[in-house]
Amino acid sequence: MSVMLKRRAVVSAGLAAMSLAVVGGGPAFAQAARLRLLWWGSQERADRTNKAIAAYKKAKPDLDIAGEFAGWSDYWPRLATQVAGRNAPDLIQMDYRYIFEYARRGALAPLDEYVGKVLKIEDFGTPNIDSGRVDGKLYGINLGVNSSSVFFDAAAWEKAGVKAPSAGQSWEEFAKNAAEFGKNKPKPGYYATADASGVEPSFENWLRQQNKALFSEDGGLGYDAKDAGDWFAMWADMRKAGACVPADIQALDQLNIESNALTTGKAATAFAHSNQFVGYQAVNKAKLSITSYPKVSKDSPSGHYLKPSMLMSVAKGSAGVEAAAEFINFLVAVPEGVNILGVERGVPASESMRNQLSPKLNDVSKAMVDYIAEVTPGVGPLPPSPPPGAGEFAFVLKRTSEEVAFGRMTPEEGGKRLVTEAETVIKRK
Repeated sequence: MSVMLKRRAVVSAGLAAMSLAVVGGGPAFAQAARLRLLWWGSQERADRTNKAIAAYKKAKPDLDIAGEFAGWSDYWPRLATQVAGRNAPDLIQMDYRYIFEYARRGALAPLDEYVGKVLKIEDFGTPNIDSGRVDGKLYGINLGVNSSSVFFDAAAWEKAGVKAPSAGQSWEEFAKNAAEFGKNKPKPGYYATADASGVEPSFENWLRQQNKALFSEDGGLGYDAKDAGDWFAMWADMRKAGACVPADIQALDQLNIESNALTTGKAATAFAHSNQFVGYQAVNKAKLSITSYPKVSKDSPSGHYLKPSMLMSVAKGSAGVEAAAEFINFLVAVPEGVNILGVERGVPASESMRNQLSPKLNDVSKAMVDYIAEVTPGVGPLPPSPPPGAGEFAFVLKRTSEEVAFGRMTPEEGGKRLVTEAETVIKRK
């Protein structure tokens, strides 16, 4: 049975300790007959993962896989603490922001020798395979492809008599419509949209539309204080106009599905990764729709790119690396495992698995797959590999955005603070 974990440490301290633990000797891991799997996500993801584990156990009765999961904000401190304490899980759900750091600190096992043997991922295509490579070695297997997206309750927008979010809409139009929604809200305490000023993928998409980035090729920041200040100012204007939820409501969002303002009934729109559409719909009574981000101008790039929604890695020093690789293969390249996971972790990277899964999908999952197909022609390249400490940026952005939202600093001051703190976390690694 899975266990929902709570946050018990800060990421920076845990990663520093992790480095010492890995350098100081091999971690103590479970024997191959018992593997531990740690992932982040919603209850929907937990249910699917547990079902996949149970199905795999029927084929491998001598192997026990113990699952644990946590929300995004709690996950990374927990993982860092476990690795530092030489108690790392054998199977680690990994994010593109963090894989470079964990791999370069020697915490992950390279999986190249298993490709073409127990890992049948040849039809993933080079980009989807390479998304798990660090310095030429394969440290993660792509669990699915996703992109940033907008989820919304179309019926609520219609009830307010305002045009809902749609592809090609500008940020100016979105803000204007959201403010109009606020004047004609269907119920008290309800707003057009959650406040995405503290959501990293939203800020990144907005930057990419202006040919900028979160991080540059040389490992620095790809934006300046003015850029960040303009981002905070845009959301401050929406907040003032009653277009998005106020600061006290947004502060309750812990960067997970359950606490988002869309799910809690405070907003009609949310900004999230496309693979989360399945999880959002599972906990929202209203029928949700999905579309691409607003654009800074009609002619700007979309800001979207196709990324590994998440990867699966194996801890270095695990006594069951090959057994872990076999289970990963079950999740990504065996119809039974792929069908159980569906597209909740993203659209399968394997072409053959996509083809066999597609006819089995329900309307919610099909909408997500259709969305990826819709945005794919306009996507840009994958961002440069993030520098050490990049994984902490999401928390820095959230914290700074809340300071601005509560009026403790101006958007301009928030922009300067964001740059200063972001530079600090990537320089101290």
